[in-house]
Amino acid sequence: MLMPKKVKFRKMQKGNMNGKAYAGSDVAFGEYGLKAMEPGWVSNRQIEAARVAITRHAKRGCKVWIRIFPDKPLTKKPAETRMGKGKGAPESWVAVVKPGRILYEMAGVTEDVAKESLRLASYKLAIATKFVKRAG
Repeated sequence: MLMPKKVKFRKMQKGNMNGKAYAGSDVAFGEYGLKAMEPGWVSNRQIEAARVAITRHAKRGCKVWIRIFPDKPLTKKPAETRMGKGKGAPESWVAVVKPGRILYEMAGVTEDVAKESLRLASYKLAIATKFVKRAG
């Protein structure tokens, strides 16, 4: 699973996901990409499941880039715990995704193989996505 090696602070505030993603909104490395169409949190498990779906379908000869990284800790309190007594312990890691962000990129395969691979990957994610090609 993806997670940071070391963080400055163990716990983080929720934050917000207002606005569009300007950084990371173009296909930069590969030929085809999977673009987020709505804001949300994508967990490290979802990122890995989508990566496995892409590589399994595309088989050999394809290069995949993961353009997001889960660097935000999610906390959770134990079950049947009363209110108060502070924030829970870090449980998992998520990547904050804004609309327009490129999540995955692919190269070295035909367009129809890339489209199908990224479609299968999109089912593993909790946000709406769109298949995009490199401009120009």
